[in-house]
Amino acid sequence: MSSKKVSVQIMNPGLLDEDTIILGEMMVKRWKIPTNRYLQLSFGSFKQNVKVLSLPRYAGIRISQGMAHKMGLAPRSSLHLSFKRGTSLLRLGPLIGVLISRDYPDSPDRPFGSITMFCREMIHACKKQGAYAYFFTTDHIGPDPDHIQGWVYSDGWRQADLPAADVFYNRLTSRKLENKPSVQHFMKEVKSRYGSHFFNEKFLDKTEVFDALKTDQALLRYLPESHLFRNYAMLKAMCSRYPVVFLKPIRGSLGKGIIRISKNPEGTYQTLATQVGGARRQNFESLTKLFSSLSGKMKTTRYQIQQGLTLIDLSGRPVDFRALVQKNRLGKWEITSIVARIAGTQHFVSNLARGGSLSTVKDAVSKTSLPAEVKAKAGLRLKKAALDIAGGIEAHIPAHFGELGIDLAMDTFGKVWLIEVNSKPSKNDNTPLATGKIRPSVKRMIDYATYLSGS
Repeated sequence: MSSKKVSVQIMNPGLLDEDTIILGEMMVKRWKIPTNRYLQLSFGSFKQNVKVLSLPRYAGIRISQGMAHKMGLAPRSSLHLSFKRGTSLLRLGPLIGVLISRDYPDSPDRPFGSITMFCREMIHACKKQGAYAYFFTTDHIGPDPDHIQGWVYSDGWRQADLPAADVFYNRLTSRKLENKPSVQHFMKEVKSRYGSHFFNEKFLDKTEVFDALKTDQALLRYLPESHLFRNYAMLKAMCSRYPVVFLKPIRGSLGKGIIRISKNPEGTYQTLATQVGGARRQNFESLTKLFSSLSGKMKTTRYQIQQGLTLIDLSGRPVDFRALVQKNRLGKWEITSIVARIAGTQHFVSNLARGGSLSTVKDAVSKTSLPAEVKAKAGLRLKKAALDIAGGIEAHIPAHFGELGIDLAMDTFGKVWLIEVNSKPSKNDNTPLATGKIRPSVKRMIDYATYLSGS
């Protein structure tokens, strides 16, 4: 297959028939593109029979304004053009559709709120890599999946009518939105009708992850004992086995609602619960009284009960690690980044939303009391664990993922443990980016979309 990134020139009305495109003469000859019969031009689900005209000393593609309108193409786009001899098919793209939770049409500078900078960065990366992205919400999904009202960028954000994409990237941050019948129907329709790929297609919950990974003997080394919390007997058994036990909402995020349970020397029990200003401490004379205090919460929240770990710390502040693992241009899992997260002074969880701070793995580990030989291998151990766990998620959970946020811990012996897996790693505008800078995570996501599309 021949492929090249080309500039797309949209011609003014009347200058080019809608069923005609112009390519450079050298490309037409080199790729042996027929000019004496109709070929099919495709862009996502958009397909049109076209005649090809060649133009000397030209290297791009010219299309009519009418065709560009049907494709939802913005002026001055740069796209990969590919041609496979024998198929009579010219393909532009890949076309990537990003499904987001909400938009703000009345805020043209920040139409996607806190993820606007990420969306703009993605547009910039697509242009460099010959892809084209649009953004849409669940409200943009109509009865015909072949026509999607989405947002594109060209000297500012605007809405356009677009075809179904080659690849869809699910950035919904609400389970309620994700589970809407219209959204589920849309996912099935674009896959079956157009062969579209849909990655990160679902949320993960803690019980699902741990139950799936438990079935893989090679992954047991990373798993603390962990169960769906059901009753007093389970609480009693876990507290008898471990000095510290955690209760975590199975669908929680950002460290919300986590309860740490520990036994005091005199036989009483203490809970620490995450709150905005710091941990809320309560003491209970017995485990039965502690369980009674949880009963009300259990009616509205399902918890995972998990073995407590003795984590490495910095001056009493627990340290854990967030690995971003993504599929690359070959469709293989690869580590994009690993950072250390250090809990805030009034918290026992490391989430940034709870006052935590970031550090490099090397800097954080170097300040702990781990033996020197363990410190030297810490980065490699964390990378191996993250890749093993990503592979386990792919093998044992029937859904398509292209990126995962994997939270890991290291105990005072240097052993690596899994805390949780997040299928919707944050894309908020936390830090300003230099103009034109594209993070490796954004580039890799487009690489994977290109791989999936076969472009």
